[in-house]
Amino acid sequence: MDSTMIMTALLMLAAGIGVFLISCNMLSSNLESISSSKLRAMFSKASKSKIRGVGIGAVSTAAIQSSGATTVLVIGFVNAGIMSLPLAASIIYGANIGTTITAQIVALGSFGSSISMTSIFSAFAGIGAFMSLFAKTDKYKKVGGIIAGFGLLFVGLSLMSDSMEGFAELPEVKELLASINNVILLVIVGVILTAIVQSSSVVTGLAVVMVAEGLISLEQGIYITLGSNIGSCIVAIIAGFTSGLNAKRTALIHLLFNTFGTVLFVIVGYIMKPFGIYYSTFFEAAFPGMGAVQLAMFHTFFNCTVVLIMLPLTDKLIGIVTRILPDKHVETVTDDSVPHLYYVNDLMLRTPAIAVEQVKNEIINMSRLAMENFRLSYTMIQTMNFDRLDDFKLNEEKIDYLNKEVARFLVKLSNQPLSSSDSIYVSTAYKSVTDLERIGDYAENIVEYAVKMKDTGEGFSSIALEEIVKVEQMVEDLYDKILLAYSNKDRRSLEIAYDIEEQIDVFTSEMAVNHIQRLNDGICTLDVGAKYLALASDTERVADHLINFGKVIRDLKPNAQ
Repeated sequence: MDSTMIMTALLMLAAGIGVFLISCNMLSSNLESISSSKLRAMFSKASKSKIRGVGIGAVSTAAIQSSGATTVLVIGFVNAGIMSLPLAASIIYGANIGTTITAQIVALGSFGSSISMTSIFSAFAGIGAFMSLFAKTDKYKKVGGIIAGFGLLFVGLSLMSDSMEGFAELPEVKELLASINNVILLVIVGVILTAIVQSSSVVTGLAVVMVAEGLISLEQGIYITLGSNIGSCIVAIIAGFTSGLNAKRTALIHLLFNTFGTVLFVIVGYIMKPFGIYYSTFFEAAFPGMGAVQLAMFHTFFNCTVVLIMLPLTDKLIGIVTRILPDKHVETVTDDSVPHLYYVNDLMLRTPAIAVEQVKNEIINMSRLAMENFRLSYTMIQTMNFDRLDDFKLNEEKIDYLNKEVARFLVKLSNQPLSSSDSIYVSTAYKSVTDLERIGDYAENIVEYAVKMKDTGEGFSSIALEEIVKVEQMVEDLYDKILLAYSNKDRRSLEIAYDIEEQIDVFTSEMAVNHIQRLNDGICTLDVGAKYLALASDTERVADHLINFGKVIRDLKPNAQ
């Protein structure tokens, strides 16, 4: 085999890895998109049950074909304070089980007549491509993407397999690989390779192919696979250690869990070795003549065994992590006196369908801040008490910050693969954050009126104050219905909100008429009257923006997620 053939084999290996990575991404994005409602339902129903958490982690990872994406998502939930550490730990356990499906798929292509099986499944790439190209609905385009991704998985497998056949013919390569028998070194190779490609699925898949082609022994493949489990923690570490304290703890749980499992199996391997017993001994006996299947089954056995050991020890693991990262290390991002995003971060872009749901939570939180400031502004103008003026200013900073940051996040999210309903929602979300920011601005105007009135020693008449109390309650009722409509896509609540908004329009017009009458009767001054008219106008516009915020659900399917 000359240098040209070696270079060709290397290029084919690179191409195979590239196609394999693309196929994993296609499967992940399309499966996640088409099953987003089910995934969201699973996470929303998650409880403190460790067993349920493992199941959620396994199913969601098997669905989106990425344990890294599941782990990053869990870290985001923990960082937002909507998921406990015990539940996060159990979901991470399950994600490690779910990720073994990729190795099983790769082994399937090597089972029996490998050329025949690989050729058959590779054809799915063309079938899926045609389906995506000619499908008329978004759902079938996504299904086509899933089928194409599944087929490309085997195209990549075939390319890697062909390149391995070339290397397998070289005595020098065989001798080099055969000489690497040091268990620790093999584990390190797995760690480094996984850290580089950021996918344990690719490294495990490559190891399965190498075992199938006889380039490495099953025992070598086993320890490379063990190392890949530690290397897979890199993404989670990056995600966790750029977030809050509990996010760091979640990332550390992932690292310690995978490291513990690897170290445990390495130690057991050393204990068995003097007796002439190896892991390969058991799996070769169970699946004779099927090297790829042997390694895939070991991968599944390893992860399931570690989960069974660690599940009852979860509380102790959390205790260790809490001692390593005590509460005194809480980051400023979790300090509510500093404006920050509460539910989303850029790492969630790895799971667009779930990120959409978190954007919704972020916008609902922004609406609560805007309404809190509306209430504070009305309290100040009624009582001339400014004790909470600092709270008002902090809320205004948060609203302005969220307006910019949510919009920035939406730009990035809109460039991700989304279902048609999610795409529609993202396009309407831009307008929603603007409407909420305007409500904050009108509340700021009302506070300015109050400050000026206090400076001049003026105030509203008792009759005017009664009207202000009444219109404030009407706005509160409107917000309650709008929030219900927006949160649950409740069109009935939206219809009621429209009626309330019309009543506010009528009442604010009556406020203006009543003010003119009081002005004529000499009950109030011209300056105070001007501020009263401005207050009525601003309140009517707040109601308009609330309606705008709620009516975006008209463009969404009632049960779309």
